[in-house]
This record gives sequence, structure tokens and C-alpha cells, in this order.
Amino acid sequence: MNYGVLSAIILIISLLGIFISYERKKTTLKEISLIATLSALAGIGRVPFAAFPNVQPTTFLIMVSGYVLGPGHGFVVGAFATLVSNTFLGHGPWEPWQMLAWGLVGFSSGFIGKIRKTPSRLFLSLFAFFWGFAFDYIMNLWHWLFFIYPLNLKSFIAINAASFYLDIMHAAGNFIFTFFFGKDFILILNRFKKRLSYTQINNGQYVKNN
Repeated sequence: MNYGVLSAIILIISLLGIFISYERKKTTLKEISLIATLSALAGIGRVPFAAFPNVQPTTFLIMVSGYVLGPGHGFVVGAFATLVSNTFLGHGPWEPWQMLAWGLVGFSSGFIGKIRKTPSRLFLSLFAFFWGFAFDYIMNLWHWLFFIYPLNLKSFIAINAASFYLDIMHAAGNFIFTFFFGKDFILILNRFKKRLSYTQINNGQYVKNN
């Protein structure tokens, strides 16, 4: 039995279930436009950095999107950012795993946003650093299931050890992007979110949209 193919089938079915569930939720046209824009920005942001080994702003952009918009929207931004970036860099069997990994970045960031409304710059940067490793470990799992034999603890440790240099580059890049730009991006996205949720009236006050 090819465990890689089996896991991919299960993963694709799970992703379809998540998207169908999300589609049934009430989402305004303005929210859809913002999610599409953020997905495109995060996906295209990976392209100019393709020459740098595992350094890109995609994970950072998905993280701040999830932090501001919430877990569900964050997952969708991460998943669709994968489709956008791979349109330029190439689709393949790794794509469902990337969609899962970046979707989880946005999803977990959404919960952080609910728990900590004003996190410190260092906290956000360390969270981004963590996801540099976590994302790559998920992708290592895909590679291990598809291409490595035998599937045992020794081979799994070996493949993660071999990728450590690229993992640390991803984590360090996330830390730098988030430390210098994270708070500013969150502030900007919060302003956009407020405009989606409220309408400004003549006296300068905001009323909540129904």
C-alpha cells in the first residue's frame, strides 16, 4: 500500500469538506474580495523570493491575515495562497499538503488573535518562527510518506535532520518579516476589517453593518 497516495486522498477529501462547510457560511462580497486579495498577495509574495532558499513572506502574510480575520478566513487565505503561488512555481502532488500547512498557519493565528488582542512584537515573531519549522515538518511528512522506504522512526528523523538548514532559513525569515512588519500589517488589516463591519455616517461615527 502506498501510504503517500492514501494520505493524499484523505487530505483532498478533508479539504473539500472544509471548503464546502466554509462556503455555507454567510460571507459578504466585501469579505470575499478582501480574502481573495490577501490570498493573491500572499501567493504572489512567494514568487520574487524563489531564488532564496526557503525564505519568503507568504507564511508571514497568511499569519497576520488569520490573526485579524479569524480562524476560518485564515485557513482559506492560506489554502488559496498555495494555489496562487503554485500557478507561478508549479503544481504537483505536494500541493494538498501545502494547502493544509498554510491553512493551519492561518487557522492557528486566528485563535491567537482571539486570545491575545494586543500581542507583543516578540511574541508574534516567535510564533512565526515556530511555524517556519512546523510548516516544513508537515512537508517533510509528505516527502517521507511518498518517497522514503522503509517508513520507520529512523528514516523520519533522518529526513528532518537533512532539511534542518532549509527549516531554519524559513523560520528565520518568518521571524524577520514579522518582527519588522507584523504590527504594521495587523494595524492596516484591522482598519480594513473595521470598514467591512461598520459604515461611517455623516457625523464621523460608525454604525455596525447587519
